[in-house]
Amino acid sequence: MFNLNSVKNDVFGGITAAVVALPLALAFGVASGAGAMAGLYGAIILGFFASLFGGTSTQISGPTGPMTVVTATAIATFPNDFESVVLVIFLAGIIQISLGIVKIGKWVKYIPYPVISGFMSGIGIIIIVLQINPFIGVDSYGSVIQTLVELPNSLKMANFQSLIIASITLAIMFLTPKSITKYIPSALIALVLITYLTIYMEYSIQTIGEIPMGLPTIHIPTTIDLLKLDTIITLAITLALLGAIDTLLTSVVADSMTKTKHKPNQELVAQGIGNSICSLFGAIPGAGATMRTVINIKSGGTTRISGMVHALTLLIIVLFLAPLASKIPLAVLSGILIKVGFDILDYKFLKIINKVTKQDLLIMITVFLLTVFVDLIMAVGAGITFASILAIYKISKRTRMITSHAKNKVSFDIDVENKDIKILKIDGSLFFGTASILDRKIDKIKPDTKYVILNCLNVSMMDLSAIFMIEEIIQKLDEKQIKVILLLRHSYRRKVLKIDTNKVFSNTLIFNNIDSAVNAIQKNEYKE
Repeated sequence: MFNLNSVKNDVFGGITAAVVALPLALAFGVASGAGAMAGLYGAIILGFFASLFGGTSTQISGPTGPMTVVTATAIATFPNDFESVVLVIFLAGIIQISLGIVKIGKWVKYIPYPVISGFMSGIGIIIIVLQINPFIGVDSYGSVIQTLVELPNSLKMANFQSLIIASITLAIMFLTPKSITKYIPSALIALVLITYLTIYMEYSIQTIGEIPMGLPTIHIPTTIDLLKLDTIITLAITLALLGAIDTLLTSVVADSMTKTKHKPNQELVAQGIGNSICSLFGAIPGAGATMRTVINIKSGGTTRISGMVHALTLLIIVLFLAPLASKIPLAVLSGILIKVGFDILDYKFLKIINKVTKQDLLIMITVFLLTVFVDLIMAVGAGITFASILAIYKISKRTRMITSHAKNKVSFDIDVENKDIKILKIDGSLFFGTASILDRKIDKIKPDTKYVILNCLNVSMMDLSAIFMIEEIIQKLDEKQIKVILLLRHSYRRKVLKIDTNKVFSNTLIFNNIDSAVNAIQKNEYKE
């Protein structure tokens, strides 16, 4: 049914998201090595088609940090051979479409949290390190190791004017009050003010350069070098999987804000369509962008119209304001990207890094180091394999210790007899492979429920992914005015309280037997 107010909110949300996306698209385009225009058209094409066909109604898609890092790798791998780069991006899109068709989307949620944490923090560090040279006004390298090795020489050749411009940009990005960024993003403030300052001061520093007006030309690969095919396929798989993970994690964030459920497989097909079309126009690929999606939702966006408006707004800017963008200094974009790199770091894990188990810490550090210094896909693959082996070891170890009649699997039972109180009993191991089942069971609880007793007394193992899932469940139910009471053994109680930086568990009633939980409800120990 047509709703004029909803359309108005979608238009406003889309325009606001476009304002946020503009400087980021320019920066990611330049950082990839394909140019600012490639970044802008990546945001336009993917943003439009991912919204048109997507399974997350409020998601804004476009170039992201992780996807830009892999694209830069592809461009560095095939110098002066843009056809091979186009083929990498095109195949990545086709692979994403295939992943959606065979319904792989739902499996992304089974990736252990320490793997995601190490991966995202690694991407953040890559972006920061690779922007050091543009920050000081010297030619950049496509390799983290080479950038660090050559850093002493780069510092000797530093351009003082670039350093000033980049430093002021970074200060604006970090220090602009939230009361201002709520209306105008700090990246846009820096982009406009510092570009004007550079022109006014007549600084001689590198800029984006000429950006052609009008629509881009079509790039269709006419030949395939079979000797390069293995590298092309490897990079395509990397882009596809990375884009899938990046996108579906953003979809989960959108779900938590809008209280909706995204369609992961439909979203993957839409992302694949968008990225495939991006390749044909020489645009860089992307994924669901968390910050732009959050801005869209907070600005009123509720349907896929907002994402399409975001794309069309960027198209209008490209067609009519491209000459102005050509004067933007690269140092400004480096300052913006360094802030993006810091934002990608997983502070949630870093805050509790000295409190997590040695196994979780080892997985996170392994994935982090592999991401930064070796290979992105190898990092995720090694992390998942490592986590799986440790999980299986823990389960088998616990199984030998329990009585013979105990189940060697996780079971979730909901007591539906009482209208106000629901009891969810968990037997077995609660870890990254089973935590999502718990979330699905919680979604089946009716809204007229007042209390949920989460009985984990028979849980034989609980990892970090499970703890964070329980934390999200408590917050989700609290928003529905449903109170959660946890039943935990003393050892697990100490474990969750030890890493409770958000005070979610501290504000939750935790007991070690069902009678105490029922008595607490009867005495109304949860004060309204």
